[in-house]
Amino acid sequence: MSKVVFDPSDPDLIEDPYPTLNALREEHRTFRTDGSPLLFVTRFADISSGLKNRSLGRVQDVEMQAATHDPRWRSFWEVERWSLLELEPPDHTRLRRLVSHAFLSRNVQKLAAPALEYASALLQELRNRKSFGLLGDFAKPFSISLITSLLGTPKSDGEELVRWSNEMVRMYELDTPDAEAATANNAAGAFAEYVRHHIRLKRANPSDDLLSALVSAEINREHLTEAELVSTMIVLLNAGHEATVNTVGNGVTALLKHPAQWDRLTNGQVPASVGVEELLRFDAPLHLFERWVLQDTEVAGQELTTGAKVAFLFGSGQRDPRRFENPDTFDIGRGDTRHLAFGAGIHHCIGAPLARVELTAALQSLVFVTPNLVLTAEPIRTPGFVIRGYDEVVVGTTS
Repeated sequence: MSKVVFDPSDPDLIEDPYPTLNALREEHRTFRTDGSPLLFVTRFADISSGLKNRSLGRVQDVEMQAATHDPRWRSFWEVERWSLLELEPPDHTRLRRLVSHAFLSRNVQKLAAPALEYASALLQELRNRKSFGLLGDFAKPFSISLITSLLGTPKSDGEELVRWSNEMVRMYELDTPDAEAATANNAAGAFAEYVRHHIRLKRANPSDDLLSALVSAEINREHLTEAELVSTMIVLLNAGHEATVNTVGNGVTALLKHPAQWDRLTNGQVPASVGVEELLRFDAPLHLFERWVLQDTEVAGQELTTGAKVAFLFGSGQRDPRRFENPDTFDIGRGDTRHLAFGAGIHHCIGAPLARVELTAALQSLVFVTPNLVLTAEPIRTPGFVIRGYDEVVVGTTS
């Protein structure tokens, strides 16, 4: 297997990774690069089956992994220790079972009407401006308002929660500079203390919110520990907020650059609930997910031994012509729900139903309240490959 040139820090690749990913996928089912231990997997079927392969996992060995973590970033790794994204059975099974009842479809659907109402109210205030930030003025306050409401924390804390979230997710890039890692570590410590404070409040005075439900959750006399509660609440906020905001930014930008597709939404030809699936596929908010080989196995035709590491290139798989017809065509009516945006297997995103409700409300409100939406400046990309989004998308409405 030949080694290839693939530099996730290349600004041109970050701006538009798809020509490179398409070329790599068609030439290499898997590949390696100089200086990296990762086996990169490029094709949809291999990624999908790999995510379901129980010989692969997020954690190779808890003690061994802890020993490899830089001790300078202790607060961050303490938060990650009990994250659903990082656990394997039996811990993952127990924790997911305790958390999952909060994300039952009937519970999530109750948020649909309030979500649409809040998104529409936000846009009613913004629509008469000459221009506004799609992310800063709309997507971020919309997302954080729903999340704080769901968690039962004050909406006035939203700005600080967003800052902590933005700082922490920089640690998920393939190579995080020390300065950014230090900032992420400080954010994790502050965030953890914030959650611990609210756990104490909910234990003393429970209410009708997710945090209260998780504090009291019990199966076979088992409860979530404080450390598990802290990790769970932080990952739910970080993953939910970042994915929603980045999908709105990536997806609406794609729509406004494909006006015929935007017209299909505004004229009622395609419902928003169908359209969000193409937003998630066409320019996904997550482009890479790693797995350890827990026991010898085969991945994409490669025999791998215990201790090896695999990187699934979601952005490549989402454009695989073996899976999607005309994959580089942005088709808002495609409506294919079997994409990779929420992962697969035991780590399939537990918040996927909530994400779909949020995204549908956001897109539907944009279509109804601002049908004449246009880009007023070229959007500015966030300088990262793994978490894909924009720093700024400025929009306005035409008369």
